[in-house]
Amino acid sequence: MMSTAISHLTSRRHWIGMACAALCTVASPLAYAQDYPNKPVKRVVPYPPGGPTDIVARAVAQKLQERLGQPFVVDNKPGAGANLGAETVARSAPDGYTLVVATTAHAINPALFAKLNYSLLKDFAPISQLTSGPLVIVANPAFPANNVAELIALAKSRSGGLNYGSSGNGQSTHLAAELFSAMAGVKMTHVPYKGSAPALTDVMAGQVDLMFDTMLSSMPHVKGGKLKALAVTSAQRSAVAPDLPTVAESGLSGYEAIAWNGLLAPAGTPKEVVTRLSTELKAVLESPDIRQRFDAQGFAAAWSAPVAYGAFLQAEVDKWAKVVKASGAKID
Repeated sequence: MMSTAISHLTSRRHWIGMACAALCTVASPLAYAQDYPNKPVKRVVPYPPGGPTDIVARAVAQKLQERLGQPFVVDNKPGAGANLGAETVARSAPDGYTLVVATTAHAINPALFAKLNYSLLKDFAPISQLTSGPLVIVANPAFPANNVAELIALAKSRSGGLNYGSSGNGQSTHLAAELFSAMAGVKMTHVPYKGSAPALTDVMAGQVDLMFDTMLSSMPHVKGGKLKALAVTSAQRSAVAPDLPTVAESGLSGYEAIAWNGLLAPAGTPKEVVTRLSTELKAVLESPDIRQRFDAQGFAAAWSAPVAYGAFLQAEVDKWAKVVKASGAKID
């Protein structure tokens, strides 16, 4: 009798222990998220300081620091077509304390590079998109074409086609032009540079015909009369240059190529931490001062929930894979 009672008591304690363990397992991520962050958070920017991605990262980091009470430190880690910084974060602890600012290049790279040491879609937890902005087609003021229709006609009339500069092989400034060529049925020869600045210098000098570039780096030269703008590459006109038509409304229906930034954490980061970061980013990106600051630089704040951002990344990878294949671009 005593043995049976002890057996029941032991069994009861066993199940109570298991239930407590299960509750602790469920509660642990919640407690972790409520305590997050309790130390500095590193945001890796896979580009040098001073560029569009760096500007976005620092503006958002400052706001997150103000809201969450911990430093959000920007760590510039350029190299290998933006892959070095992404790979570093993909291999980091999935605890929410090491994040990466992703760009359009990261959606292009899976098709462009023969080998990558990380997977954009498998090795990261999407948090939110940060910005979205068009590129702008710019040329020397003496360039014969003044709009998209004239540009297409000029390209078709020249037996050797046209030349265009870019900020580097596989960058959005390269693939946006390749998408344009494919949809317009024209021939254009790619001239890659190490960054936008040297490419724009040669466009202004007339050494290359045109460039698809970010508004942040090009529009000051347009306003200064050293370049002329033909169109923007987004589906809607830009608030920075509302009189400038889109490529689509200028005769190439369906064309759209945007440059974007987003925030990713290593895969396996607690869902509650991802949700908290996404929620805080929503407040940051909807704040009037951030919206005004981004608008003035040619891109718009663009918050999205983690699931929606993940779907966006998949769509971008699929889209640019087709463009890379059509262009024949490849990096070993």
